[in-house]
Amino acid sequence: MDLRSYYKKVREAEASLKGTDVVLVSLATTEGGKEGVRTEAPRGVAAKLIAEQRARVATDEEAEEFRAGLRAGRERYEQEEAARRVQIVMVPANSGRDSKKSERDRS
Repeated sequence: MDLRSYYKKVREAEASLKGTDVVLVSLATTEGGKEGVRTEAPRGVAAKLIAEQRARVATDEEAEEFRAGLRAGRERYEQEEAARRVQIVMVPANSGRDSKKSERDRS
């Protein structure tokens, strides 16, 4: 592999990317890479994956779906955590009546 051409491809890919984080969609590879897996990666890592033809930049629609899924997962996690933190104090229903009754009996 010619390192100069590899790094040239990486620089070109990085120059074409917008923002600091990029949503990628994986491509099938001979090493067993699974096609269609979405992930978010820093710009430099994304450029390397694109240059190595292991991933492509997600379309705007794919990126929005991916981020919506992340938001939904985050909300579900926060609800589960809030439900786990709820504390219940049980007070026997008779305790209030018993104390008033015992005061009357003493009199």
